[in-house]
Amino acid sequence: MGILIIALKSIIIGGLCGFGVGAGAARMFHAPTCQGMGAFRTLGELNSCEGDPAAHFSFGLGFFFNAWASSVASGSFTQDVDHRIIPNWAAALLMLKNRNVSQTLHNPKKMAFASMLVGILVVLFLNTTTSAIPETLKTTATAVLVPAANLLVATVMPVIFWLAAIDAGRRSGFWGTLFGGLAQLVMGNAVPGLVLGILIGKGVDDSGWNRVMKIMLVAIIILFLLSGYFRGFDMKMIKAFQTSLSYWFR
Repeated sequence: MGILIIALKSIIIGGLCGFGVGAGAARMFHAPTCQGMGAFRTLGELNSCEGDPAAHFSFGLGFFFNAWASSVASGSFTQDVDHRIIPNWAAALLMLKNRNVSQTLHNPKKMAFASMLVGILVVLFLNTTTSAIPETLKTTATAVLVPAANLLVATVMPVIFWLAAIDAGRRSGFWGTLFGGLAQLVMGNAVPGLVLGILIGKGVDDSGWNRVMKIMLVAIIILFLLSGYFRGFDMKMIKAFQTSLSYWFR
């Protein structure tokens, strides 16, 4: 009886969450004409898959194992469920028959219902499997899944996005490598910087250094400066140099 209640609640919550996430992510492509609901990284990551359903599916799958491990270990979802898994899998579902992003990924109505279906399946799976696993197995599953998921997110995904940036062209490769390296140093994960580098490179290739691209570049630089400051990266770097100097002066 308990598992049925969990399943029913998961269907309701997953459907509502997926509907809002899908519609909001699609509406971001129509800004500033209308308001969207989502994170900038969601928009960038959806764009970086370039309308390829396999890329959208594999991107979401990479974060699915991390979300599953987190739900098994702590009983809570990571932000990747609504930021990365649901919208990317919904996009992959819509693009199986039609790769025209203006009719699929950019369509709030289609994305809303596709994300609702994906949200129901994802939340239902995560909640039911988590509740069905005995407590003795949760410790074992956590010890195996969490390191594997962390390795996938911290090592494999940055390499895949770096190769994608290089493959996208000279400019995308340059900006992706630059911003990816900075993101790895400041944030501990190169993926956000690689995505931003791909966006800058492809944007310049398509429209040149127009006003929008210049504003975007300045905004990214400010983002890195603020992120580094509030994460204490500047002080860590100064201390690291002081440690090196004290070592060499001995």
